[in-house]
Amino acid sequence: MVAVVTATLSDAYAACVRDARRHYENFPVASLLVPRAQRPHIAAVYAFARAADDFADEGDRSNDERHRLLDGWLLRLRDAVSRRRALRPVEPGEPAHTHQIFTAIGATIHECRLPVALLEDLLSAFRQDVTVTRYETWTDLFDYCRRSANPVGRLVLRIAGYDEPRFDQWSDAICTALQLTNFWQDAKHDFDRGRIYLPLEELRRHRASPDALAAGRIDGPWAQALAAAARRTRSLFDAGRPLCDDLRGRLKYELRATWLGGVRVLARLEAAKFDVITDRPTLGAADGPWLAWRLASWRPLRA
Repeated sequence: MVAVVTATLSDAYAACVRDARRHYENFPVASLLVPRAQRPHIAAVYAFARAADDFADEGDRSNDERHRLLDGWLLRLRDAVSRRRALRPVEPGEPAHTHQIFTAIGATIHECRLPVALLEDLLSAFRQDVTVTRYETWTDLFDYCRRSANPVGRLVLRIAGYDEPRFDQWSDAICTALQLTNFWQDAKHDFDRGRIYLPLEELRRHRASPDALAAGRIDGPWAQALAAAARRTRSLFDAGRPLCDDLRGRLKYELRATWLGGVRVLARLEAAKFDVITDRPTLGAADGPWLAWRLASWRPLRA
């Protein structure tokens, strides 16, 4: 990839990197395991998605206001793709560094040949978050994950120079598994914000009632429903694991660390019988030695 040399573009990427470091969350942005040349591009994708996600989720905006901001973000994306010179004024509610975000993402789209449809999929998922609070079936939820989580992995692969269907398939499995793990981890928090991501068909299968969460309890039926969901999630982690072996260079180790972290959180949820109200399992500094040991002792599946 050609190095970024213009001061304006360099400043734009620097602003995106600052965004990433302020909000780092299971996303390979600032990690030293990611090759240096790729970090600004990944940070640009992150900054673009982080702002749009905040439009959909944060603050006390009306639904109309959230949609207005997301629609404007889509227009800015299309401007960046077409290299439109006249910049739209920053609108109320948009980040102060909006122009820098789109200067960076526009350059990254062209330099790394990113499929713009993947970025548009992210925006469509954020729009869905504004009004959809329940998922009837697993098919419905997986379609949401296809647009809200899977594009991230595919974009990182493209930035790293990979464009192979099997890599995309493995990446999709890992990204969906990571998002599902986060849903089960945040079941009570999401419920308090009006959302249930566990499909209603699974709740009915186990006779789990939202009344339990409303009362601040993960009861037996909820624990059983979440255990069934965790089994699906673990199968997705397993399905995506070959990607952790087939990538080259330092990105392979970043992905392994991400995979291991997701699997560890899922295991903690299972060990706690999904009582995320008493204790929401997370990863912290204390997990560092375990993670280092697991990375050092990693054995490829097809060694």
